[in-house]
Amino acid sequence: MELERLRDHLKQKPGATEEIPFGPGVLVYKVRNKMFALLAWEEDPLRINLKCDPEHAEGLRAIYPAVLPGYHMNKRHWNSVVLDGSIPPDVLEEMIADSYSLVARGPRGSGRKRPG
Repeated sequence: MELERLRDHLKQKPGATEEIPFGPGVLVYKVRNKMFALLAWEEDPLRINLKCDPEHAEGLRAIYPAVLPGYHMNKRHWNSVVLDGSIPPDVLEEMIADSYSLVARGPRGSGRKRPG
């Protein structure tokens, strides 16, 4: 997926914002003020970090060599995806949708108390 199409796809998610909090080389996409994607847009090939269910993350890594443990992220919950053309577009779009959904729905029964 080319850079501008990928950016548009990420920004079209309901409530999604695009920010540059870590410097110019990384675009960060958030929903509910939480990150769901980090795009290293100056890399060649492009790289994107996406949140993922831990078991599914390991499965994707086993199938696709371009899916790696999340760079600078919790490697259990994040994957880094090298966009070298080896991952089918529909699989990438599904990974993005899963990441967005995990963050958009918030914590589920984790027992964490919210401030207030």
